[in-house]
Amino acid sequence: MFYFWLSIAIFLITYVFIIWEKIHRSVVAFVAGTLVIALGVISQEMAVEAVDFNTLWLLIAMMIIVGITRKSGVFEYLAIKSAKVARGNPMLILVLFSVITAVASALLDNVTTVLLMVPVTYAITDRLGINPIPFLLAEILSSNIGGTATLIGDPPNIMIGSATKLGFMDFVSNLALPVIVILIVTIIILMFIFKKSLHADEDKIEQVMELDEYDSIKDWGLLKKSLLVLALTMLGFILHQSLNLESATVALLGAGILMLITGVDPAEALLNVEWPTIVFFAGLFIIVGGMEANGVIEYIAQKTLDLTGGSEIKTGMFVLWLSAIASAFLDNIPFTATMIPLLQSVGEMSHMPMESIWWALSLGACLGGNGTLVGASANVIVAGIAERNGTPISFIDYLKIGFPLMILSVVMAMGYLYIAFWM
Repeated sequence: MFYFWLSIAIFLITYVFIIWEKIHRSVVAFVAGTLVIALGVISQEMAVEAVDFNTLWLLIAMMIIVGITRKSGVFEYLAIKSAKVARGNPMLILVLFSVITAVASALLDNVTTVLLMVPVTYAITDRLGINPIPFLLAEILSSNIGGTATLIGDPPNIMIGSATKLGFMDFVSNLALPVIVILIVTIIILMFIFKKSLHADEDKIEQVMELDEYDSIKDWGLLKKSLLVLALTMLGFILHQSLNLESATVALLGAGILMLITGVDPAEALLNVEWPTIVFFAGLFIIVGGMEANGVIEYIAQKTLDLTGGSEIKTGMFVLWLSAIASAFLDNIPFTATMIPLLQSVGEMSHMPMESIWWALSLGACLGGNGTLVGASANVIVAGIAERNGTPISFIDYLKIGFPLMILSVVMAMGYLYIAFWM
């Protein structure tokens, strides 16, 4: 019983420090994960087993692929090309940038996508002489919505897929449709909200039209090789279940081939990996593993079943809304890491069909991240870049737009789940 309460205490204290944000969350998770082992909550062997290496290797491999591809300048090309296709019209640029962000977030990941899109957005809005905030807000929302559609788009999905053996096409076939609908509705509402502020002078528009998008491509050879490997990796994700390969294996193979054919220095390629994020994940897995080993997860699972009566619909609704609200105010990564073993225990105890419950967790955790400025890693990153560029996004200003749109998206997700699985 002592270790039961000790594992809970370490988990709660870790969460407090993560929310506090005075100490980097990777350091918090690293220290807490080590404490779990040092204090005997879990053995070192069990701690290693608790770490989901499929999730970690998938993240590492995709970071390497995207990092190498980024050097070609392809994202700058896409942004300038989109602005010119829109004929410099700020409203159309906002729509196109939102769509590019959503698609890129689905195929790469949302954190990397905003890191690539935001600097280019500033370059375009500066030339047009307009406020970049509407574009940044649209990109935050689109990145989290788009990332919901695939296995690799958002870290919660990577974790869910690894734990449940749901594959890339499972996510696409079950989540792409609601994501597309939610994205379209969100963009239409954003156009209505910002229609009065998205106007540019003709001479400014001419400056944008004079830009040559081909100047953005820094290395054509690297671009062709990167896009080829990226396409083959996506094909591998589509086929990985029929090939009996884990998604991490496909991504690692793609990263290895790209390093091989481009001749990139391995040390330089590995610098593209966000190692603090990897350490954060590993620490979380160990902390949650400590609670699982001491019966905490099983206990909470039983209480959840008591609350929902073992009903698939009630459990799904509970998971969807709990995930959305919690992910709006907390980081969705540690929340998802906690929920996965909990829902696995619920499934074992109740024997209810769990597929719709996993989709409820994915939709809630990923879409819920749009609720506040701290709801997802992509939000925090965009806010940081905006502050450095002298156009800070306040928590309240974002909340006024992000939270209602998040609630609307979750309502639409609930309707989809009901029609597709619970009717």
